[in-house]
Amino acid sequence: MMQLPSRAEMMRAFLASDEVYEGLFFVGVKTTSIFCRPICPARKPKPENCDFFAIAEDALHAGFRPCLRCAPTQTKGSIPDWLSPVFKSLDETPDLRLTGASLRELGVDPARARRWFLRHYGQSLAVYARNRRLGHALKELRKGASIDDAALNHGYESHSGFRDAFSRQFGNTPGRSRSQEPILTTIYPSPVGPLLLGATDEGICLLEFQDPERLAHQLRGLEKAFKLRAIPGEHHWLDAVRGELDRYFSGELKSFSTPLVLRGTAFQETCWRELMNIPYAETLSYVELARRIGNPGASRAVGSANGANRIAIIIPCHRVVNVNGKLGGYGGGLWRKQRLLELEQGSRGLWKG
Repeated sequence: MMQLPSRAEMMRAFLASDEVYEGLFFVGVKTTSIFCRPICPARKPKPENCDFFAIAEDALHAGFRPCLRCAPTQTKGSIPDWLSPVFKSLDETPDLRLTGASLRELGVDPARARRWFLRHYGQSLAVYARNRRLGHALKELRKGASIDDAALNHGYESHSGFRDAFSRQFGNTPGRSRSQEPILTTIYPSPVGPLLLGATDEGICLLEFQDPERLAHQLRGLEKAFKLRAIPGEHHWLDAVRGELDRYFSGELKSFSTPLVLRGTAFQETCWRELMNIPYAETLSYVELARRIGNPGASRAVGSANGANRIAIIIPCHRVVNVNGKLGGYGGGLWRKQRLLELEQGSRGLWKG
C-alpha cells in the first residue's frame, strides 16, 4: 500500500491547495461526507473533520461522495464534460474558427475555456485551434494537395495569409514543407496526471508529465533536437502507445513495444538505453547504472541524463534510486516516482473505475 505523508503535512498541503501534492492523497470531510483533491478551491473544513486516503476508491468505500467542484474521481488531465462540445466541433470541422460568440452558442464561457487551455496546453484556445488547422494543412500538403486547396480547406481566404501563418508556425514556406515531418502531440490522461505524448513517423519521441515549467523546457529541447515543430495531432504511434499505457496502468503490461526515437548526446543515449534494461518492478542505483555503462565515476552525470529523458515511464528513469535505497530525484515529482514503483512492485493497477 502507498505510504502517505504525515497527517500534518497533508493538512498543510490541503489548506494551501498545494499542487505539488495533487494525486498523492484525497481528503474526506466528515461534516459533509464529501471527498476532495488537495487542490480543491472550496472552503476548507476544520482539521478535526478531515480524513485522508491514498486513492479515491478508498474514500468511496468509506462512504464519502466525490466533490462536484474538484471532481476527484475524474482523471486529472482528461477533458472535462463542459469542454467536450469544443473538441467535438474541432474534430468535425478542422477549419473552424471559434469566436467568443460561437463558444457561447456551444454553452462554453470563453474566459473559462481560455484559462483551461492556458493551464493544460500553455496556449490559448485560439492558438491551439490555429495550430490544429495548420497541422491538418501540412498533412494535406504532404499528400499532394495544392497550396491554394490547403489554404481554402482550412479557413484561409488568401494564399498570402496562409503562407504567413504557415511559415510562422513551421519555420518554412508551405511549398518547402511538403517533405517536412512535424512532431504530432496529444494529451493522455493518466492516473498520475496528464502526459503529453509526441510522435514522428519513426516512433514515440516524447512522453512527459504535463507540469508547465518542465514541459516547456522539454518541448524546446525536443524541437531543437529534431529540428521539427510540435503541433497537436494524431498518429498511429500515438494510438499504439496509448493502448500500451492503458495496460501498464492497469497492471497488465510489463514491457512496451512501441518504437522510440531518441535524440540526445552519445552519453545520454547510452544511459537511456541502459535504463531500458532495468527489469520491471526492480530498481538500480545511480552508482550501479554508471558502472554498467562503463563509467563508474559518472553517477552525477547519469543523474543529469535521467533528468533529460524525454520519454518517461517507457524509458524507466523512475527505477533509479540512491545507493541507500531512497528515491532520489525525479522530474515528474517524487510522489509520481513512488506511485509508479508501487504499481510495478505490487502489480496493482492505478486505474480505478
